[in-house]
Amino acid sequence: QVQLVESGGGSVQAGGSLRLTCNATGTIFNTISMGWYRQTPGDQRELVASYSSGGIKKYGDRVKDRFTITRDNIKNTAYLQMNSLKVEDTAAYYCNIDLIDGVGRTYWGQGTQVTVSS
Repeated sequence: QVQLVESGGGSVQAGGSLRLTCNATGTIFNTISMGWYRQTPGDQRELVASYSSGGIKKYGDRVKDRFTITRDNIKNTAYLQMNSLKVEDTAAYYCNIDLIDGVGRTYWGQGTQVTVSS
């Protein structure tokens, strides 16, 4: 089993910054990628950023050039630095990890709320 714990969410004014942290624990082998998604009530979960074990980073169109994802593979931790936050960035942010444990598996964290006010 793999557990993901997010931290770093909170409230900030537009233009401000936050840094999210996701720590993965448990039996972790053959990680394919770690990433961040976000979701607002009534909407589908959308990709914010992902970081593959091959070093490839992907960003959602709405966060490019403002958000940066990094990983510490030794600590099994992913970070999301969010700068120039906008009101529309308000959402619950979820960390996920894709790995192969005999079969492909995806695990999700419990989510952390980010609220950006004008």
